[in-house]
Amino acid sequence: MTNPNNISLNISHALKFIDSHALDIPTLTILGDNGEVLDGAQAPDIDKETAQHLYSTMRFIRLLDERMQAAQRQGRVSFYMQCLGEEAAITASTAALKPEDMIMAQYREQAAIAYRGFTLEQFMNQLFSNEKDLGKGRQMPVHYGSKDLFYLTISSPLGTQIPQATGYAYGQKLKHIDKETGKLDSEIDNVTICYFGEGAASEGDFHAGLNMAAVHEAPVIFFARNNGYAISTPADEQFKGDGIASRGVGYGIKTIRVDGADALAVYAATQAARKIAAENGEPILIESIAYRLGAHSTSDDPSGYRSKEEEAAFKASCPIERFRKWLLKQGWLDEAEDESAKDKIREDILAAVKVAEKIQKPALEELVSDVYDTPIPSLQKQYEELKEHIKKHPDAYPVTAGRIK
Repeated sequence: MTNPNNISLNISHALKFIDSHALDIPTLTILGDNGEVLDGAQAPDIDKETAQHLYSTMRFIRLLDERMQAAQRQGRVSFYMQCLGEEAAITASTAALKPEDMIMAQYREQAAIAYRGFTLEQFMNQLFSNEKDLGKGRQMPVHYGSKDLFYLTISSPLGTQIPQATGYAYGQKLKHIDKETGKLDSEIDNVTICYFGEGAASEGDFHAGLNMAAVHEAPVIFFARNNGYAISTPADEQFKGDGIASRGVGYGIKTIRVDGADALAVYAATQAARKIAAENGEPILIESIAYRLGAHSTSDDPSGYRSKEEEAAFKASCPIERFRKWLLKQGWLDEAEDESAKDKIREDILAAVKVAEKIQKPALEELVSDVYDTPIPSLQKQYEELKEHIKKHPDAYPVTAGRIK
């Protein structure tokens, strides 16, 4: 029998509805809270250097987040978002990739770009929107981007990067398609990973992006961070069904759910996902379950929608502490050196803040560069009007007014 509808032809004579809970999707967990590999679990093949770099990145991001949250409260930066509680999910997944694999992030993945070598100075320049910022001061804080590190500049609107990731990954695949057979002629050298929260999975772009990836078999790893809340909206008010993983299955995409506070589980899942994407040229969905320990952003007060008791229940399982204990068991971490390194990082961050906040802002003309070779007349007219406005109100624009030519 032909099957033009591309559906299962498993015939049943019993009237029975199926819901997503029938899938019974498990959550991959390898590490216990004390850093032990759990009975029946298999630790992934991770070398000492990678493990140490993974840990040092998580440690750095935790300290950076603490300092910059405080800096925002002091009025030194306008906005900040922490990775608190999700450091393992982001860092370990990045560690499992190749350095040239494309990263398309949402806005809580600073650990990913840090792992690839984004420097403390570059972080500060972006956060303070000064003239050394790679984004030329045009983006909100924490909207990082680096062409050299294969990290696409972040867009604020939810879900923007999901269909973009599908298209980019499909382009990565096309380079390996035999024109005569239409099949892969070699393993795909680089793939794309796309991070987003469970709230973004309620956007139309999520469904369009996943369906396109499934149909065209794009080598993209969709990494859904299910941290329990879309700002103040809890997951049970966002959607029905078994999380985000069930949707991947529904779209015909290989899917896995993982404990996002377990660095080894995330590393193993992403490593396996990348292998499938590169060898088969198809998408993978990873749903990470990790609690967002901090506020959504510095503009948010979580005490209005969740209790201190709820937060305390999750703080006991710190992703960094779990991995630190595992490193100690391997003999790959010295506790005294670890504490000394933390003190040094704190000092370096504070010093970098003091330097970056004194660097002048980008020149005003940067507002109209990089889109057209020569600004079109209407854009040039707006620019001239803006200059005149600033000149008339120098007290309102003290930094910019002094640099207008």
